[in-house]
Amino acid sequence: MKKRLLSILLTGCMAAGLLAGCGGAAPAPAPQADSAQTETVSEDSGSKDTAPAEDLTATQQIIKEAEGMSMEELAKKAIEESNGATFYGVGNSSRGKSALPLFIEYLQSIDPSYTMEFEWQQPKNNKIFEQLTADSLKDTGTFAMTLIQDGNQIESKMVQTGILDTFIPKEWAEANGTSADSYEGYLPLQTINKVFMYNNTGSKVFDNCWDFVAEGNHSLYMDIDSEIVGKNFLYMLTEDKYAAWLKEAYEALPDDEKAYFDPVIKDMEAEAADLGLGADGAYALAWIKLWVESYNAQTDDGPICNTLVDKSATDQSGLLVYSKLRSVEESDSVSVNNINVAAYQDGYKGIGGYGYCHYLFVTDNSPLPWTACAFIAYMTCTEDGFSAWGKDMGGYSSNPKVAEAIETTYNHSKGGYDESGNNVYDCKNDRGYDWWTTTGELVLEDPEYCASVSFTVGSWIELLTKYSEEAAE
Repeated sequence: MKKRLLSILLTGCMAAGLLAGCGGAAPAPAPQADSAQTETVSEDSGSKDTAPAEDLTATQQIIKEAEGMSMEELAKKAIEESNGATFYGVGNSSRGKSALPLFIEYLQSIDPSYTMEFEWQQPKNNKIFEQLTADSLKDTGTFAMTLIQDGNQIESKMVQTGILDTFIPKEWAEANGTSADSYEGYLPLQTINKVFMYNNTGSKVFDNCWDFVAEGNHSLYMDIDSEIVGKNFLYMLTEDKYAAWLKEAYEALPDDEKAYFDPVIKDMEAEAADLGLGADGAYALAWIKLWVESYNAQTDDGPICNTLVDKSATDQSGLLVYSKLRSVEESDSVSVNNINVAAYQDGYKGIGGYGYCHYLFVTDNSPLPWTACAFIAYMTCTEDGFSAWGKDMGGYSSNPKVAEAIETTYNHSKGGYDESGNNVYDCKNDRGYDWWTTTGELVLEDPEYCASVSFTVGSWIELLTKYSEEAAE
């Protein structure tokens, strides 16, 4: 009955032409302009319209000018604007607080008399969206910029509403072979990966991504209602590319293992059609259903890592941030050698994990827009600016030049080697962004796609019954 109600509701929304209001495809981001006008693509027709510069907000006009400036030119603007001021930033990563003193030192290398106080806030429990929304109601906000994750909510709550503006630094665009005018999308500081791992002290082998949703398996995972990027991972599985990966992995299974999944996949065919998914949508929905109804919800990735690397966690598995392995302290009972990164194992089939971004934005009512642009450029265009995040494996700068410099400094590809050149902890040898997004089959967050299915697929996920360890006992 619930399935039929969902189908009827979706059909009604589309028939009434209210898909956008029901969480459907998002309108294009706020346009950017040159000194006279800008070209934007109409979402419905694909035709180009022109928007006069006066239609841009004051901050958007500054951003447009800033996108044509070098790092040093931006720095001089920042010095002029914020000398003696206090800079307020807000983000999902506490390391913005570590990057700001380095930024100030950079500005002081240009003008030794420059001073700036700063405060960096990191709201808990996904409250950053509420905080930014409240701040946007002021004529001049408190926060100059933000470092923020969760592409779905960014798209629907921050960009469509005009609260946040995207700034594309000139050097970042050039390093990526593009320009601010032609680049589409948000500005990512980095991509972070969550990968499938399992404890290897027993006899159980996870050589296919369907093994993580097999009968009786309960992988450790941060609950999708407490860390929303985890729900975006599930949304992305329904996209045609990733659904095809799941189908390919299923087809590689032996017949006796397929037998457990076959009825679920069959049951999902009608659901996939109702939700408007592609040809392989039933495989995605089947995996999602089995995952939600089996994962063992945890509060944070740190405890998940601590559990899996203990030799007592025989045959347990999880999906967690790769960089957590860096913090493991070796002992008689605890070792990173007690786990395997699934995608690194010979013969592994299917998705290796999930990649999501930390994005950088200028608030549209920023009190220090030039300084915000300069700080964003510093973090994305210099090794020092990214250094607060650079020590972590599994966190990849979006600037290929910075990424190369970070690898030279930290040598993450040999992160498991000791000083004598011995490969002691192989799972800590990061294969890198290019490997993970190809051979490693990392599922990458697409904010627009997530927003387009957050109502349809999202509503379907809400009907699933989560696994409860207490209820199972």
